Amino acid sequence: MIPALRQRYNAAFTDARYAALTRELNRSMYWPVDFRVAESPLFLDEATTRALVDAAADITRQLATPEFRQHSANAVPKNLSVPHETDFPHFLCIDFALCLDADGRVVPQLIELQGFPTVACWQVLLTGAYRAHFPEIPPEFTPYFGGLDDQRYLDELRSAIVGDCLPENVVLLEIEPEKQKTRIDFACTHSFLNVRPMCLSKVRQRGRQLVYFSGGREVPIQRIYNRVIFDELLRKPDFKPGFNLRDDRLDVQWVSHPNWYFRISKHTLPLLKSRYVPDCRLVSDLAGKALADLDNYVLKPLYSFAGLGVDIAPTREKIAALPNPAEWLLQRKVVYAPILETPDGPAKAEVRLILASDGSEMPKLLNQLVRLTKGAMHGVDFNKGKTWVGASAGFHAPL
Repeated sequence: MIPALRQRYNAAFTDARYAALTRELNRSMYWPVDFRVAESPLFLDEATTRALVDAAADITRQLATPEFRQHSANAVPKNLSVPHETDFPHFLCIDFALCLDADGRVVPQLIELQGFPTVACWQVLLTGAYRAHFPEIPPEFTPYFGGLDDQRYLDELRSAIVGDCLPENVVLLEIEPEKQKTRIDFACTHSFLNVRPMCLSKVRQRGRQLVYFSGGREVPIQRIYNRVIFDELLRKPDFKPGFNLRDDRLDVQWVSHPNWYFRISKHTLPLLKSRYVPDCRLVSDLAGKALADLDNYVLKPLYSFAGLGVDIAPTREKIAALPNPAEWLLQRKVVYAPILETPDGPAKAEVRLILASDGSEMPKLLNQLVRLTKGAMHGVDFNKGKTWVGASAGFHAPL
């Protein structure tokens, strides 16, 4: 995407420098990295960077409308609704495939979005390590938006996550955090913001108050940085939470409130209209009619995470057999562009935009992360034995 910079980076790359990068990442925190880190960041040219900024603004404008609020009112399953919902989510993630238009220009195409946090603190560690081991990255290039640097970005995250509480009264809530593939981000959050990861089973309720134990004392929890994915919780019937998340007596602040995980989700996709959003519709809205070009669509369950249940080859028979068509959608496939030159063939890229706020307004664009693939889809199973794939970062010249 920036040919001269790509050529300079690739020419200077060595396996030894990459090994040093991964060694540093695995030794920096008390938990290692449990996923593959790509050999290179992605260098975004000005046109692509501006398109991503424009796409984020276009989508967040639509999410702020009364029409969206009405559309998303029934997105939360009644048995999973948590009381005291906030007016806005504190976090928003928007995933874009980088594709080519008819004129050969890179154009972002929406894949998914979520009113839920992502590995926001890990990106600080990763981009710093890329810079340290690959000085070919221009010093003025940045992963951030809005003129942020590392410190101001962490200040924005601190405002969203900690708010006006003391860090010891804030917990990063997860299901067995030490076993999660994203645990490196939990360790980074603890290191950078002093917010500790806490298993849902280790929190206790004392009337309206939640507490955790530290050094033999009970510490009040005033604010929860929520990383619990309800879909995962439902798949663990033997797991016992330490409190009832749906108890309306609880005196606690949610970041983001759990209902936003459903309100801004795949359920949102059919509502959005933009040059950056491929055609998407609920299966129930087909009214018994099959799409003529079904081969160009992917079938997705509304209530799943991390690609679970996605069918890239749907058929009329599969669609007709769905027990609840209102919980499935068809999204037009997009063609990822092979835009990153590597020693053994080009890689394709997906950019996740990271948005956050203090909860008083819709989240604003702060940062980005990148996933590189050479397979049919992103994920370990589609990239086994391949190099220059996996978790990465994006760098661009300041706008």
